[in-house]
Amino acid sequence: MLSSSSTTVKNLTLKRRLCFLLKLVCFVSSVLIFCEFLIYYVVIFQCRWPDLKGGAHMNEKETSASVLKAIILADTHLLGEIKGHWLDKLRREWQMERSFQTALWLLQPDIVFILGDVFDEGKWSSPQAWADDVRRFQKMFKRPVSTELVVIVGNHDIGFHYEMTTYKINRFEKVFNFTSGKLITRKGINFVLVNSVALEGDGCAVCRTSEAKLVALSHKLNCSQQKPNHSNKGCSHVEKLPASEPILLQHYPLYRKSDVECTGEDSAPPEEKNIPFKEKYDVLSQEASQKLLWWFQPRLILSGHTHSACEVLHMGKVPEISVPSFSWRNRNNPSFIMGSITPTDFSLQKCFLPFESRVFTIYCAAGALLVILVLAHVQLLTPPFYFAQRLISKHKAV
Repeated sequence: MLSSSSTTVKNLTLKRRLCFLLKLVCFVSSVLIFCEFLIYYVVIFQCRWPDLKGGAHMNEKETSASVLKAIILADTHLLGEIKGHWLDKLRREWQMERSFQTALWLLQPDIVFILGDVFDEGKWSSPQAWADDVRRFQKMFKRPVSTELVVIVGNHDIGFHYEMTTYKINRFEKVFNFTSGKLITRKGINFVLVNSVALEGDGCAVCRTSEAKLVALSHKLNCSQQKPNHSNKGCSHVEKLPASEPILLQHYPLYRKSDVECTGEDSAPPEEKNIPFKEKYDVLSQEASQKLLWWFQPRLILSGHTHSACEVLHMGKVPEISVPSFSWRNRNNPSFIMGSITPTDFSLQKCFLPFESRVFTIYCAAGALLVILVLAHVQLLTPPFYFAQRLISKHKAV
C-alpha cells in the first residue's frame, strides 16, 4: 500500500516537472520566435508608401501603373573572413535578411537600390573569400523576379581610390552588372549610377574612363530634355532618352562641411556632428560635386557612406538624402527609404527596422522572468501569493 502510494506521488511529481519543463520550452520558443521573426513583421507592417503631391488628381489604375515603388538602402557591410567573428556575422546577417525579406513580402517594391559598401572587406578579400561573401549576399537578398535589384559600388567593395584596381572593379561589375555612368530607365524615370570612388579628379585611368562615361551620358540627357541653356549642336544623332530629370545614385555624398545641420533621430550623434568632413574620404570633393550638379542638374541625389541620415539642399534646389546604414552593426536604429517616383515627381518616406536595444531588452526581461519562474518552482523563491498568505496567517494568529 505504501509502495503504491509512493509510486503515485513520484508519478505526479514527474508529471509536474515535465509539465513545467514544457511550459518553459514554450515560453522560450515564443520569445525566440517573436524576437527573431515576428518583430520584423510587426515593425515593418507600420510602414506605408508615401503619397505623391499629385496623387489626389490621379485615379487608382493610373497611379499603380505610372508610379515606381522603390526601396533604397545602404551600407550593409557583410563581414568578411578577416575581421568578421562568426557570432557577429550570424547576428547581423540574420537581422538584415529578415528585414529585407519581410519588407519585400509586405511592401512588394518594383525595384531595390543598395547604395554601396555591400561588403566590409571587398577592398582586400581573396577570390575565395569574395566568392563566399557573394554567396551569402545572394542568399540574404534573394528576391522574386518581379523585383529588380540594383547595386552601387562603394569604397569597401573595391577600396578607397588608392586601393582601387581594375581587377576589383571588374569582379564587382561581373556580379552586380554595375558600370559607372550607367543609365537605367524604369517607367520613364532616369537613374544615373555613379562610381563616386572614381571621382578623385587626379586623372587616373579608372577616373578618366568613369568621367568620360558620365560626360557622354550627361550630353544624352541634356539633348533629350532640350534645356534652354544647352546647345542643340551635336544632338541630331544622339539617342533620345525620356525627358525626365535624372536621379543620381552614388555611395559618397556630395561635398558638405559636416553633419552639423542634419536632424532626426537617426542623424549622426551630437558629438560627431561638428567634426569636419574630409574631402575625397568622407564626402566628394567640391570640384567633383560641382561637376555632377552641372553635368546632370538632377532633381534628387541619393547617397550613403556616413551610416547616418541627413538631408541637404544643393544650389538651393537639389535635395540630397544620405541613407543610414541597414545593419545593426553600424547603428541601433537602422532604416531604409521608401520612394514613390514618377517622371516628374517623387515622395520619400523612411521605414525604421526593429531597434537592436529593444530586442535586447525583451531578451533580458524574458531571461529575468525565466529565472524567477525556475526559482519559484524549486521553492528557492517564495511566490508573492504564498508570501502574502503567510503574512495574513501570522497576523490572525497574533
